[in-house]
Amino acid sequence: MKLRAISLAVACLLASVALAAPKSLTVKSPSGNIGLTLTVDDSLHYSIDYDGKPVVTNATIGLNLADKQLGVKPSIKKTSRKSVSEDMKPVVPFKHSTIKNNYNELTVNFKGDYGVQFRVFDNGVAHRFVTTSKDKDVRVSDEKYNVTLKPGITAHLQQPNGFKTSCEELYTHKNINEWTPADKMSELPVLMESNDGTFILISESDIKDYPGMFLKGDGKGGFTATYPKVPTKFGYDGDRSVKIVEESDYIAHTTGTRTYPWRFMAIGTPATILEQTLVAQLAPKSEIADPSWIKPGFVSWEWWNGATPYGEDVDFESGFNLETYKYFIDFAAKYGIPYILMDEGWAKTTTDPYTPNPNVDLNEIIRYGKEKGVGVFLWLTWLTVENNFDLFKKFNEWGISGVKIDFMDRQDQWMTDFYERVCKEAANNHLLVDFHGAFKPSGLEYKYPNLMSYEGVRGMEYMGGCIPDNSVYYPFIRNAVGPMDYTPGAMISMQPYNYHASRPNAASIGTRAYQMALFVLFESGIQMLADNPTMYYRNDDCTKFITNVPVTWDETRMLKADVGNYVAVAKRNGNKWYVGAMANSKEKWRDIELSFDFLEPGKEYKITWVEDGINAPHQAMDYRIKNGTVNASTKKPVKLARSGGWAAIIEPK
Repeated sequence: MKLRAISLAVACLLASVALAAPKSLTVKSPSGNIGLTLTVDDSLHYSIDYDGKPVVTNATIGLNLADKQLGVKPSIKKTSRKSVSEDMKPVVPFKHSTIKNNYNELTVNFKGDYGVQFRVFDNGVAHRFVTTSKDKDVRVSDEKYNVTLKPGITAHLQQPNGFKTSCEELYTHKNINEWTPADKMSELPVLMESNDGTFILISESDIKDYPGMFLKGDGKGGFTATYPKVPTKFGYDGDRSVKIVEESDYIAHTTGTRTYPWRFMAIGTPATILEQTLVAQLAPKSEIADPSWIKPGFVSWEWWNGATPYGEDVDFESGFNLETYKYFIDFAAKYGIPYILMDEGWAKTTTDPYTPNPNVDLNEIIRYGKEKGVGVFLWLTWLTVENNFDLFKKFNEWGISGVKIDFMDRQDQWMTDFYERVCKEAANNHLLVDFHGAFKPSGLEYKYPNLMSYEGVRGMEYMGGCIPDNSVYYPFIRNAVGPMDYTPGAMISMQPYNYHASRPNAASIGTRAYQMALFVLFESGIQMLADNPTMYYRNDDCTKFITNVPVTWDETRMLKADVGNYVAVAKRNGNKWYVGAMANSKEKWRDIELSFDFLEPGKEYKITWVEDGINAPHQAMDYRIKNGTVNASTKKPVKLARSGGWAAIIEPK
């Protein structure tokens, strides 16, 4: 009897040990090059390997609610797997008109009405929480995302002073072990560069009803997530924004049945990072049933150049008035530019969107634009939009094409909801949207493809503070996650060591060829021409080149790159190819060779290219436009000046 009792006790002990033993679940990418291993013990954590080598040694995840912690002592109820192989066709193709969406998915459901979904692609991994409780009043106090990377990582970061940020800081670059909790956090996206040549791009997608995620270094080779709290009380802060006077102790107030944002890592080579479309693949589907009215395109913009055309053909006093805007419309019509943007100054005040500046005569500008085939965008502060949310209906009645909304500078739950409300109401009234003072793209541009672009970048409005040494990272960081309103197109070019310029004679750092290349390199559903029509008329060869470059793409390929030093990219629209290359300021001349093996074999192509002139390393205005013939076997040497560029248009003969 005693022996039987002992045997029973041993059996119970072994059973409890078995129940408490860690459980591992593995899911691999379709090709098998990336593997994710989930370990379920006292917490939820996973590791990632790439080409058989570890890249993430540990990622601990969890969701802390006001009354319970999801991911602590988890108990598995059910697991399921599926494989997906499909073609996606985005309404506005920023990189590819057809996206191959292939992944293997693991879903693990736990006791406590929650689960975690994992998707593993050939170029990255993603996870998100899913909750299924009937609770209508859920407060999320925190979401845990603590990641340790393999040794030898350089972190490329954008570090604001706090959660209030327009996301326009210069990048910083540091050994991840030196990024400590006492240092500034980073907004997303973040690029991690391994000393073995592997890159990891970290960002998020589908952040509906939730704050944006920021990262903090842990000083131990990894990072942790942090989030802005839900604001509860606001105060006056001028005509552009509000002050957060009080905030809650939670990051989101939501419901119990929902999906949470995807956290993803794109993993691979520089080409992998530049060409990937994980934000789109993880985004919700389009809510716009008939998107035929959505027309991406170029925009002629007056703010950067001070709205001051001049010369023999300007027989009026230029400025924010009817004659000047008609001049901009005439310029746009001449070069096939579909829109003009009327920035601050079109309205009598910044707080009243219904009373135009009497010098402008907005109705006549809209009428004249329609006569010439040119639509009109209007600039607004987000606060004015929020205080006058019926303006979308009114603007539609007026015949406005789109809105540029500015100064949000926040990523808390209230503000991310504002973005969605704007896009939805704008879509209901057939208006395009451009967000300035904005955070990074996170999938909303696919749910509402009338969202053409976001700023959230140190663009050319910074003039001398917008340097190629920083901008050369954009194809691998900021622009790698979605459209970017950088506002290129300067016709006065300078090297950084001799920059002296201000509006109305605004200038950029970088050579003229660099400016030409930006129109190929940088993605945006609406691409600004920032300079003065006068300057574009005087540089007709450059203007014709720019306006022959599309803003949407069927295919994107990185040709060559050394991240942070130079990059060359080829893009296809229809049967034409476009190539853009840019370099930093570190070398007087940089010699690269471009292969044209992306062209169809057996065909000859006409090529027109813009290159840095012999004096471009000092006189950045020096450029040459040349013509020739290329085919799929062509190997072309290209010389990039410091802060220089190279751009080409290639079409079948």
